Amino acid sequence: MKLDQPAVNVTMNAAEATVTTLLHNEIGTLFALPGLHNDPLFDAAYKTNGALRVLHARHEQATAYMALGAAMSTGLPQAFAAVPGPGFLNTTAALLSAEGTCAPVLGIMGQIPQRDIDRNHGHLHEIHDQIGMASHVTKYARRIRSAAEAPRIVTEALTQALSGRPGPSVVECAMDVWAMSDAVSLPAHRAEAHVDPVDLARIEAAVGLIRAARRPMIVVGGGALDAPEQVRALAERLNAPVLSYRRGRGVIPTNHPLAISLPVGHRLWPEVDLVIAIGTRFFIQELQWGTDKDLKVIRIDADAEAPGRNQVPDIAMIGDAAAIVGTLNTVLAAGSVTPVGPGLDLRPHLAWFEQRISRLEPQRGYIEAISAALPPEGIFVDEVTQVGFASRLLMPAYRPRSFISPGYQDNLGWGYGTALGVQAANPDRPVVAIAGDGGFMYQVGELATAAQHQLPLVVVVFDNAMFGNVKRIQQERYDGRILAADLVSPDFVKVADAFGVAGHLAESPAELQATLKSALAERGPSLIQVKCGEMPSAWDMLLMPRNRG
Repeated sequence: MKLDQPAVNVTMNAAEATVTTLLHNEIGTLFALPGLHNDPLFDAAYKTNGALRVLHARHEQATAYMALGAAMSTGLPQAFAAVPGPGFLNTTAALLSAEGTCAPVLGIMGQIPQRDIDRNHGHLHEIHDQIGMASHVTKYARRIRSAAEAPRIVTEALTQALSGRPGPSVVECAMDVWAMSDAVSLPAHRAEAHVDPVDLARIEAAVGLIRAARRPMIVVGGGALDAPEQVRALAERLNAPVLSYRRGRGVIPTNHPLAISLPVGHRLWPEVDLVIAIGTRFFIQELQWGTDKDLKVIRIDADAEAPGRNQVPDIAMIGDAAAIVGTLNTVLAAGSVTPVGPGLDLRPHLAWFEQRISRLEPQRGYIEAISAALPPEGIFVDEVTQVGFASRLLMPAYRPRSFISPGYQDNLGWGYGTALGVQAANPDRPVVAIAGDGGFMYQVGELATAAQHQLPLVVVVFDNAMFGNVKRIQQERYDGRILAADLVSPDFVKVADAFGVAGHLAESPAELQATLKSALAERGPSLIQVKCGEMPSAWDMLLMPRNRG
C-alpha cells in the first residue's frame, strides 16, 4: 500500500492508521520524543521509509515548540508526539501559545492501557483526565479507541485546527490500542478549513462606512497573514495607514509608505474616523487606547465571538480575511464614487518616531545589524528580551510569517525550540532567533537537537546576567529591592562548542553584523553570544495610555 494514497478497508493497527492519515494530509514531519507509551507509533513511522520524517528533541517542550514554529511560519498543520502525564504537561506551554497565536498544531499523546485510564492504579505516567486538561488549551481533544476510528478522529482534529480561528488540537491513544489492528478506511478528502461564505449585505454596509470616512486606518493581526495582496490593495485604494504589531508584521512590507508602527498608530489614533480591524484581537486599540462615538469600527474576524468580546463594532464580518477583503476591494472598485478625503498625515508622526526611537540604544544598533545580515527572504524569531521588545517596533518584515512572535502569551524561553521548528519547515530560508541569557537557558539542551539534525539556525544570545525586565521593575517600583533578578550564566560560546554547534562572540553591533553574516553563509547551527548590560526600556512605546474616549 502506498502511504500517500487513501486506504480503504486495509488492515492496520491504530498507530499505522494515524501515521497514514498524517501522510494523507501532507504532514511529512513528526516532532517527537520517544517513550514506552508510543512505541508502536514510532514503529509505524519507521515503516514509512522516511516518508514521515521524525525529528526528535531532548525535551517534550521542544517538540511542541518546534511544531508551533513550523505551523506559524507556514500556516500549515504540524504534528508532535509525547508520552502521557509529565510528557504531555511539558508540552502545554507550547499548546497554550499555539492557541494564542492561531497555530494549527496537532499534539499526539500516548496513554496508559485503555481499561485503566482514570482509575488511579499508579501506572507509569498516569494522569487523571488528560483529555479534559488538554481541552483547556486546545480547540479539540479526543481519544482514539480503535484503529478503525483513528483516521476519522485525526482528520477531524486537523479540520478543527484549521477552521475558523485556527488553533491546536490534541488526540490521545492508549499504549495497547496503538498496537491493535482493524479494518481501516481513510476519509476520501484531506482535512480542510470550513470557510463561511462572504456576507454581501455586510460588505455593502461596510462600503457605505468607508465611503463616508475621511481619515481611515487599517489594523492587522495574525488573521490577516494570508491576505497580504488584498490588504495592500485596500490600503492603497483608501490611502489608509496599516498598523501592525508582532503577529501582523509583514502583512504589508514594513518599508511600505503606509506601514506604521504601534507608537505612530497611537499618535494618530485621536484623528481616525474609521478603523478596519482585520484578523486582530483589537485589544490594544479598543481597551487601552480607547474609542468614542466618532470612531466607526469594522471588524473582520474568523472567530464569531471576537468582534463583540469588548465592544460591539458598527459592522462585523466573519470568515476568511482574504475572501472578505478581496470582495470589499471588488465592490469598492465597481462603485461610481471613489472614497475621497484628506487622509491621515503620517509625516510629522514618522519624524517623531525616528527621533523618539533614537534613544533606544544599543537595541536599535543590534536590530539594524541583524536586519543588515539577514536576507530579505529570511525569518526572524522574537523572544522575551530587551532586544526582542525593541524588535517589535524596528525589525523589518518584508513578507507575512517572516516575523515570528509569541503573541500575548509572551512566554519566556519559547524562542529557541520554536525557531528550530521554523528552520525545519523552511530548510532553504535563513532563520535567526534571538534570546536573552535567562530565556535561552530554558531550552539550552536543544543545541543538541540543532547539531543532531544539522538545522542551520543561528541564535543570538544577549547576555546581561539578569532578568532585565524584572530587575528594572524592582528598581523603579520597589525602591531597588532586588530579588531573584540577577543571573549566573555559562560561557555560551563554550557551551555551543561542546554541543557541536559553532560558537561565536560579538561585542558590538558591527561585530554582530559581520559574525551573523558569516554564520548564515556557513549554513550550519550557530550561536552568537553578545555580552551587554542594562538597556533602556522600550515599554513607553509599547504600553501607551488611553488617548481617546
